[in-house]
Amino acid sequence: MATTAKRNYKKEYQTQLARGDDKGQIERQRARRMYDKEGIKRDGKNIDHIKPIKSGGLSTKGNLRLRSAKANKSDNKR
Repeated sequence: MATTAKRNYKKEYQTQLARGDDKGQIERQRARRMYDKEGIKRDGKNIDHIKPIKSGGLSTKGNLRLRSAKANKSDNKR
C-alpha cells in the first residue's frame, strides 16, 4: 500500500504565480479547499463570494456561501 506525501501548497502557489494564473482563480481554489477540508458537500452547487473577488472580496467564511449554479450565474450577470 502506497503512502501519499503531504502536499506542498506553498510550492504549488509559487508555480501558479510563475505560470501566470490570476489571483481570482487562486482565491476560488482556496474557497474550494476550505469547504472540502470542513467536509461540506458541494455537489451540484457553486461557492459564491458575497463580495466578489474582482471587488476585493476574499475567501473567508463570512464572505462565502453555497448556491445553485443557476442562482450564482444569474447574480454574476449584473
